[in-house]
Amino acid sequence: MKKMIFLIVSGFVLSSDLLAHFQMVYTPNTALKKAKTIEFRHIFTHPFSDEHTMDMVGVEEFYVINKNKKKDLKDSLKEITFKGTHNSAKAFESKYKAQRMGDHLFILKPKPYYEKNEDAYIQQITKTIINVAGTPTDWDSELGLKAEIVPLTKPYALWEGGSFTGIVKSNKKPVPYAEIEVEFLNRDIDLENNKMGKSLIEAPQDSFVTMTIKANKDGEFTFTIPKAGFWGFCALGVGVDKEYKGKELSQDAVIWIEAKPMK
Repeated sequence: MKKMIFLIVSGFVLSSDLLAHFQMVYTPNTALKKAKTIEFRHIFTHPFSDEHTMDMVGVEEFYVINKNKKKDLKDSLKEITFKGTHNSAKAFESKYKAQRMGDHLFILKPKPYYEKNEDAYIQQITKTIINVAGTPTDWDSELGLKAEIVPLTKPYALWEGGSFTGIVKSNKKPVPYAEIEVEFLNRDIDLENNKMGKSLIEAPQDSFVTMTIKANKDGEFTFTIPKAGFWGFCALGVGVDKEYKGKELSQDAVIWIEAKPMK
């Protein structure tokens, strides 16, 4: 689906690669010391540059898995308006009581988003994993999703400077040489006011905004984390569904990880 579309923004020419889309299932801490109620923001945005926030057109599925038990959370979603740096857009918030120890795997499958610049749809099946009390349970579970990144490293137990390894799969089958976009969440998210904060760092050159890596022949990849914070990984077009409403569909797999600073 990757067409090279050029946009004029504030006098600069930006390709669509610099405006990579990332579905977020965001909460400020993925390694909890004890049970608590978790607040989420579900935003479709460009996490590094925050050039444009996209409207979420709806959600097909939202659920959590803990100790092999699945719970539907779709009714917990509440529509909100989220304010990015340059515009506001439709997003969602939700709350979840993480009462049991172990890993809680949150899966969001939004309705396909129409990207008019490419005349195609995007659907990003997104995974965020939260751990309670340090007991590992489900973090490496393979869920058999149409598009999925299965972590081979605990995505919530990473130090700054460490490495994250995952495997890209589609219906449980590895995707050889999958193309993966990587972005740093370069903003603090204000949960109280539903808006993005100021940028944390400045990219030295445009290729550092959205970094691209490739999986190997077995669908595996490794990325060394240069800075503490949240990092998103998006495996492009790996899903089995290729068309929606008569147009091309990029069904992507997204996973979010969090690295902690060593203090």
